[in-house]
Amino acid sequence: MCKVYNSIGSLTTIKTHLREHNVNEFKSLNELINFQKNYSDIQQQIISNHSLLIEQEKISLEKDIAQLTDSIKTRKSEVEQLLQLELDMLKQKLDKLPSTHSNIFQKFIVYVRKIWIKRKIRDKHLNFNSIIRCLVLQITDKIINKNNRYQFIVSHFKNAVDESSLSQLQELERKKRIIDEINTSIYGALGEQKVAKVLETLSDDYILINDYTCSFHPPIYHRQEKDIIRSIQIDHLLISPAGIFLIETKNWSEHSLKDSSLRSPVEQIKRTNFALYKILAGEIPHSKLTLNQHHWGERKVPIKNLIVFINQKPSEDFQYVKILTLKELLGYVKYFKPSFSGKDTQMIADYLLKVNN
Repeated sequence: MCKVYNSIGSLTTIKTHLREHNVNEFKSLNELINFQKNYSDIQQQIISNHSLLIEQEKISLEKDIAQLTDSIKTRKSEVEQLLQLELDMLKQKLDKLPSTHSNIFQKFIVYVRKIWIKRKIRDKHLNFNSIIRCLVLQITDKIINKNNRYQFIVSHFKNAVDESSLSQLQELERKKRIIDEINTSIYGALGEQKVAKVLETLSDDYILINDYTCSFHPPIYHRQEKDIIRSIQIDHLLISPAGIFLIETKNWSEHSLKDSSLRSPVEQIKRTNFALYKILAGEIPHSKLTLNQHHWGERKVPIKNLIVFINQKPSEDFQYVKILTLKELLGYVKYFKPSFSGKDTQMIADYLLKVNN
């Protein structure tokens, strides 16, 4: 099995972007892609779920209103009985007061008590309805609130569903927007993942470095292209007994192949090749690749430029760059005869990893 270093670059970008925006439920690229494809269906499912919830709420409100109405009747009856009982007790107390008195002081006491009881009886008669109303007010308020909600649902069912589902739909739309922002990275990562899985099936004579990045201080000057190179990023570096394969992956549609506004992957990989050549030539400060010397002299590490297209490739051929489909990749890599030992390939890989950011 091929030795592998580093994660897929686009995958790292995707995970970071999602984590920064608190989108954590997606565990794979396929889940992200399925979410995008099924977005409208998910929207409709949310609306359908909330329609069912509102319908259930309406039924529940009907039951609650009926129960509370019965509860008010029961409560009124209980309160009326209680008040009537209190009145009867006050009347009994009044009737039990003595009509004759042994002295004037006792007569005065009885007189005061009669006045007090009669006043309580009069107050209870006057406030009978208001007392009942106060005691059942809490239940009445519940009925009013529930009835208002019930009438709103009956008259404006769609508005009720919209209000209920608003928060969930807004969160769904936010996730869609966050994911769409990295759409290019998602399909790029899907392509890189496919290439990496194919390359991982190679024997342990091969070493794969995914997402190889390097910054240059001072920058490299590409005189022929008049280009200042401050950094490079390579989708895959495959170090093999036949040399290094510099591999860029493109998961492009037919429309993208014809889009002249997109940056040329051929120019991109040629630029990266020049920087990689400078790294291997030991022109980067504080770094030097030292292979076992051949008796004829210092050995060269061949770099082969590959662009792998996942869906379809252009029909044209390009100078210094081999264009392949995913199915052609392994056959092309295995075609070249080995010129490095396992120790040499590991030494090249270790050197490149040392200067890898």
